[in-house]
Amino acid sequence: MTTETESIAPNAPSLAVLGSQPRYLQLAQTLLNEIESGRYPVGTQLPTEFELCEQFGVSRSTAREAVKRLVSLGLVVRQPRVGSTVCARVATTGYRQSIAEVSDLYQYATETTLHIESGDMVQIDAMQAQQVEGAAGETWLHLLGRRHVAASSDPICVTELWIHPAFRSVQGLKGPLSRAVHAVIEEQFGEVITSVEQEIRALVLSDAHADELGAARGSAGLWVCRKYRNKLQQLVELAISIHPADRFSYTTVLRREWGVGARTGNK
Repeated sequence: MTTETESIAPNAPSLAVLGSQPRYLQLAQTLLNEIESGRYPVGTQLPTEFELCEQFGVSRSTAREAVKRLVSLGLVVRQPRVGSTVCARVATTGYRQSIAEVSDLYQYATETTLHIESGDMVQIDAMQAQQVEGAAGETWLHLLGRRHVAASSDPICVTELWIHPAFRSVQGLKGPLSRAVHAVIEEQFGEVITSVEQEIRALVLSDAHADELGAARGSAGLWVCRKYRNKLQQLVELAISIHPADRFSYTTVLRREWGVGARTGNK
């Protein structure tokens, strides 16, 4: 998988980082301002992580997270043995997600806000059971909501969540939520999410979803399904999100293992 990160509207750099924020966000805002001011023009290299540590008196992890934020905003690209290159002067609109590991999903959840609008206990039927890998008659917690980023009043997606019966009594999943739902489950039940399966499909927004999202009817969208599993590979949470195509993008970086190449056969 790859960083889920917030994008800000053009000409509004102050929206990228608001209020009292972690040190890496403050550093990201400083670098963003310097890119927009022209100190680092498009095509030039940002200082290395080591140089950022020296310049700003921060740790290596803080410097790394700050650059990751700029990558997620579409301002910088990172390449092995090349460094971090400025590719845009103004952050892109919408939301760009890049996930390399499960922990990156926590960042996505904290950089966006899920407004949970309804929650019910649902005795699932045969079709729903197939979707959630359960058995007909089980009672799952079913949540519906919309996710927002700070830079935009329009939601980036509508989200449907199914929580396994073992965790359906989870507390605190009401109203605006700036935490990962699976993180709340882990905290309250001592469960550990060890893998996340993700599937993405293109679709045409239904009229109902278009209206909920404030998007044009008949416009393009993305369907994203994530299955959160524990160490026994049992499904703990199923999350289905539907995004307008112009408010969400997904970035994956594939790294090749050195010494592994294409095999050629000899006849």
